[in-house]
Amino acid sequence: MRRFAFLDAPAPLAFAHRGGAAEGDENTAEAFARAVALGYRYVETDVHATTDGVPVVFHDSSLLRLTGTDGRIGALSWPDLRTVRIGGAAAIPRLDEVLDAWPTIRFNIDVKAEAGAEPTVAAVRRAGANERVLLASFSDRRLARLRALAGPEVATSMGPAWVARLRLASLAGVRVSPPPSVAAAQVPVRQGPVTIVDRRFVTTAHRSGLQVHVWTVDDPDEMNRLLDLGVDGIMTDRLDVLRNVYRARHIWPGE
Repeated sequence: MRRFAFLDAPAPLAFAHRGGAAEGDENTAEAFARAVALGYRYVETDVHATTDGVPVVFHDSSLLRLTGTDGRIGALSWPDLRTVRIGGAAAIPRLDEVLDAWPTIRFNIDVKAEAGAEPTVAAVRRAGANERVLLASFSDRRLARLRALAGPEVATSMGPAWVARLRLASLAGVRVSPPPSVAAAQVPVRQGPVTIVDRRFVTTAHRSGLQVHVWTVDDPDEMNRLLDLGVDGIMTDRLDVLRNVYRARHIWPGE
């Protein structure tokens, strides 16, 4: 496997997706604290940037679903956004606040828009968190920008184009050589009717020096099936379910 400090824990890794989105207060300090209290050491989260360049932890571009407030994060300044509440209670945290609050936790950061790339990398550097983050995106162009800004020592995931190459390589029985900072293929089990994660995909990723992290899996039977295939990490909204599956297999961290 490619060596990154981000991955310096025994696989398979357990990721709290948005801190545990099933609880309803996703991507908040309260969600992250709850995940850490349950024993999670890897947290998946999302970042947008405000108009004044502050990276904030939030999934949607719109505030409406989680706050009931109309507006887009990219059109608001941090002073405007800091008064908004999720579910009427939880504040929207800044990325630097989250990195500082949990200095031993690994954060898998999905940068959701172009404007968030530079502020995210700057916040990671200021926090001295280069070795405990992985930068992700659903945009190959955005990932290229993140890699250029962060340098090869900061772990990144594969974008859609490289995932497609890896899938085709698995069918052909050949390896791939993605950019040096790529540590993992982070993928759903399937994309529409197309299966992505099967034994050939996992084997090819491993032969290429990459881990395979699968999102977002909430069913215990599916978790067990994926673990039997040899995946290196699972992201879930149901923190209790994944913890129970790992405990039953005697692979829960620290136990």
